Amino acid sequence: MVAEPSFLPAPTEAARTLSAWLVDQGLQGASRKELLTGYCERLVEMGLPLWRLHLTQRALHPKFGGFGVNWTREGGASQEEYEHRDSPREAWLRSPFYYYLANDLDEFRARLDTGENHDEFPLLGELRARGGTDYFATGLPFERLNEGVAGPNEAPEGVMVSWTSDRPGGFAEEELQLIRSVMPYLGLALKSSSNRQMASDLLRVYLGRDAGQRVLKGEIQRGSSREIDAVICYFDLKGFTSLAEQIPGPALIEMLNDYFAHVVATIQSHGGNILKFMGDGVLSMFDLGSIDMDAAAALNAASELQQKLRVLNAERDAAGLPTAGFTLALHAGEILYGNIGAENRLDFTVIGPTVNLTSRISGMHRSVGQSIIVSEHVQRAAHPSPHDLVSLGRYMLRGISTPIELFTIYQN
Repeated sequence: MVAEPSFLPAPTEAARTLSAWLVDQGLQGASRKELLTGYCERLVEMGLPLWRLHLTQRALHPKFGGFGVNWTREGGASQEEYEHRDSPREAWLRSPFYYYLANDLDEFRARLDTGENHDEFPLLGELRARGGTDYFATGLPFERLNEGVAGPNEAPEGVMVSWTSDRPGGFAEEELQLIRSVMPYLGLALKSSSNRQMASDLLRVYLGRDAGQRVLKGEIQRGSSREIDAVICYFDLKGFTSLAEQIPGPALIEMLNDYFAHVVATIQSHGGNILKFMGDGVLSMFDLGSIDMDAAAALNAASELQQKLRVLNAERDAAGLPTAGFTLALHAGEILYGNIGAENRLDFTVIGPTVNLTSRISGMHRSVGQSIIVSEHVQRAAHPSPHDLVSLGRYMLRGISTPIELFTIYQN
């Protein structure tokens, strides 16, 4: 029999039942929203006068610094994300959670139905105006901290939760004891869910949507790969080496991010997968189920991207910012897609003659005088195409034994 942690109050039958359910949900991999919805509904079924629950948790994500989940008895659960900011929001600085962290409290409670003035916390005034009677908040860190490391603007990994009641008189002490005794189990289940979500988010951001999902599902053995027919797309900025010698580093990074944001959004919106960034280049592929679908999607993405970058360059030029042209090559064929590298450093990528030939085609832009070059393999797979594909002629490319016809997308 496992002993209860010494810092917890003696568990009641309700606490044991809810704790067991939370452990099971954590093992089952329930999402945050599912977990909190079930948790709140069970508290209400047990007779606890819960009207509203709010949870915030730090996120390890390039765009979001954290997320929140709101649950109300009438509306159920909803989730929101908090973007990284250079300075904290005013609402955060005047929140009970900020006060809780800044003063290193174990708990924070405010009786909303006693007429006490809570002007320093606008949220509490809003909750009281909506019928709230009692507000209770606490937190649970997920990591051991060195003294002085964390603060209200550098919160540790963990959760902060508030419970609001609308019953006259608010929460009874035994109801708060139930919340306290179950809190470690709620935190553990949330940590399990968050770690899975964090891994999914980071793998998607750093490896791409498809590769990230495959790694998360267990395709992690070195050498594991599969043969697929796909369209390979290689995008590159023109004259970037020269620009890098003229532009300060921060401005150069800003420029790359500006262009790459359009490239990634456009390719992904047409079903493509970003495989990797290579300096000022982007390698991607289209694998939508058939080579005909892949070719059509790739051509649509290339045409749309050309128009978007024209607009972007006009905007940057008007703002006095440096601009760059681009090259884009499309080729279709069989590729090997999988894990390549050393035992302690792997890359989920593509290799094979199709990939090599795409690189050769990309190097033909100066010779043919076009930004977009499409191989005859893509042209045939996409035929008939709504795009005006104009032949650039047949060429012998290095390492290729037979000539290949190249095309470009004609646009007015």
